[in-house]
Amino acid sequence: MSDATIIDARATAAARRLAPRLWAFVYLGLGLLIPGILIPNQTISLGFTISSSTVFAMALLVIVLNRRYLASPQHFHDSLDVFVHHDASPTFCITDDGEITYANKAARKRFGAIEQKSLVLLLGEHAANPVNVIFRLQSKARRERAASEDIVTDNGHLRVSTHYLGAQGFVWRLEDLVERPDDGEDVAELIGLPMLLANDEGMILYMNRALFVKTGCRITHIGRLFSDLPLRPYGLHQITTQNGPEAVRVVEHLRENGRRELFLVPCDPNEIAGATTRRLFDELPVALMKLSAEGLVLQANKLARGLVGETTDNDTPLSSLVQGMGRPISDWLRSATEGHALNRPEVVQATEKGTDVFLQVALNRVVEDGETYLIAVLNDATELKSLEAQFVQSQKMQAIGQLAGGVAHDFNNLLTAISGYCDLLLLRHDEGDPDYGDLIQINQNSNRAASLVSQLLAFSRKQNLQPETIDLRDALSDLSHLLNRLLGEKVNLCVRNSDDLKPVRADKRQLEQVLMNLVVNARDAMIDGGEVIITMENLLLEQEMHRDRALIESGKYVSIKVTDNGTGIAPDKLNKIFEPFFTTKKAGDGTGLGLSMAYGIIKQSGGYIFVDSALGHGCEFQILLPAYEKTDIAEAVKVPKPVRPRPGREEGAILLVEDEAPVRAFAARALRMRGYTVVEAKDAEQALEILEDEQLELDMFVTDVIMPGKDGPTWVREALIKRPETKVVFMSGYAKESFADQQAGIANSVFLPKPFSLNDLTETVQEQLADIY
Repeated sequence: MSDATIIDARATAAARRLAPRLWAFVYLGLGLLIPGILIPNQTISLGFTISSSTVFAMALLVIVLNRRYLASPQHFHDSLDVFVHHDASPTFCITDDGEITYANKAARKRFGAIEQKSLVLLLGEHAANPVNVIFRLQSKARRERAASEDIVTDNGHLRVSTHYLGAQGFVWRLEDLVERPDDGEDVAELIGLPMLLANDEGMILYMNRALFVKTGCRITHIGRLFSDLPLRPYGLHQITTQNGPEAVRVVEHLRENGRRELFLVPCDPNEIAGATTRRLFDELPVALMKLSAEGLVLQANKLARGLVGETTDNDTPLSSLVQGMGRPISDWLRSATEGHALNRPEVVQATEKGTDVFLQVALNRVVEDGETYLIAVLNDATELKSLEAQFVQSQKMQAIGQLAGGVAHDFNNLLTAISGYCDLLLLRHDEGDPDYGDLIQINQNSNRAASLVSQLLAFSRKQNLQPETIDLRDALSDLSHLLNRLLGEKVNLCVRNSDDLKPVRADKRQLEQVLMNLVVNARDAMIDGGEVIITMENLLLEQEMHRDRALIESGKYVSIKVTDNGTGIAPDKLNKIFEPFFTTKKAGDGTGLGLSMAYGIIKQSGGYIFVDSALGHGCEFQILLPAYEKTDIAEAVKVPKPVRPRPGREEGAILLVEDEAPVRAFAARALRMRGYTVVEAKDAEQALEILEDEQLELDMFVTDVIMPGKDGPTWVREALIKRPETKVVFMSGYAKESFADQQAGIANSVFLPKPFSLNDLTETVQEQLADIY
């Protein structure tokens, strides 16, 4: 039963004891009133009536005063005093504002006069932070009617409890705690070992005499006793005593109520010095490990454990923590123990951290007390390894690109000769000739070979592009019919365009080829059918963006996404799909050049291409092309050249310079057939020797660009010094852009890409000489 219930019961009992006395007044008043009514003498009757009224008034007054008393704080305090007056624990009654309105005998004896004092001031003389304690307990009492807490004072420990009584405020009771009773005998005092009792917040609830004598005063928090928190069970620590710092080993016992018993066992100062050294080793900002000569981990600091794993101990061999060195770890350790290859870093993988964590480890040898140990210095080399992989990939792609470009150049020379001689043979055969069909097959297959070489050049970014301003919505609208035919009946095509899509500048034919390759790949990934979605929208990058291995500058872009719901691409193949000749299709179903060609075309157009995919969740290719602002570059107005009727025979003298004999022979023969005078040279040096003859009149130089010795643009510049008006036709199996800067400085020059047909050659020469003849 609570104090409030007891006090209410006491008030009810007092009211019941007063009830018989009130009825006596009522009976007396009635006894005086009846004679006043019955006696006819008015004077006597008036006297009895007045007396009766007086008695009734006195009864009413007693009732009112009794009720006021019952409702007054004085009655509450009197009632409370009945219960707590002789209580040995100090008891107070306070208002919501903390003012003391009542104190029992024990409170006055312990705290003295309490008039005009508050509970905060009263407790503040003996305990720290009384405001927080009072606020916390009264808040809890308002919710739960009662609350209690143990606090530490200068004179020991108190259990402070409070009860909420509504309008009457709070009743507070302070109970002195008996510290560690155990059958009437204090075990902590008997053992003579310094010990303390603390709560989970670090407050010291009890100190035995041995610890009190050592410290010389009562300490309220373990942070004031220990100088090297946090505490480690069975660890070595230093405590502050009245004679200075002292080394102790802490033995901790956890009670059921969450309190901690700490026993402080004295130890050798050298022992704690060693522990301090180990702790400093653990906190070093360099990852270090101490190894035995056999390769066992004797010690690893915090950073080292973070790199190789937390399971390192004296029984852990280094060979179980790292791998991937290329030779046995034991051989490496034995070599370091013998003094070889010290401080030479080796890159290994951390086995417990997964295959993507690489470490750079350098070993050094130390000798302690005649024993040989190894000190390993570890560095996280994951990022370095990633950069190395990117560099190797870049070098590989560059080497493949150079190889592809070189092969394409040589193939173009061969294809020029094959298709050229085929054209010469076709001039001597009509459709009725038995060999005509064979020649057409040679011509068609040489064109197919030229297309394959074009893909190699696209990958190496050395093909000829003819950029123009493209409205992608119109381009895709024209292409959608062909794409639907490529997809077939089981795969649907969905195109989503932004209404304000910006134009781009690219080679329309090559960009269409890229989209067709991506759509065909999407179709092949959806064996059971599905849907290919092409989404085109504007993209504004307010700041540069890193994606994969590319750095995309800020600016305006047009994004083209080709999405399918096919089988997806495995993670280990994602970084290889743009490599030439890499394909996930079975043998015979693909050349492996489609995506590498797309990559080359987009890169050569100044854009980016990325892929996102997961097995079973489809694939998405994204192309980013710079948005083209019409105000940036004025569109060149193409004025159609007047059609010049082709005469049967041409006039003019031409110096033909070509290092490939078959190409030179075909070109010379084709030009002579058209009536031109042709002088042949196998290289630039021979061409310059020929030009030393000032009597030789020449109208045009037709020269290869890449030749042994001097290249085409170099020797042409020298020749034009004495023959400035000579027209020039450059031939090359590489793209025009690869030497565009050199050609720009040479007037009256045009470019003819290989492989070219007989008509391509003669028409180019004819157009160049048109202004002369």
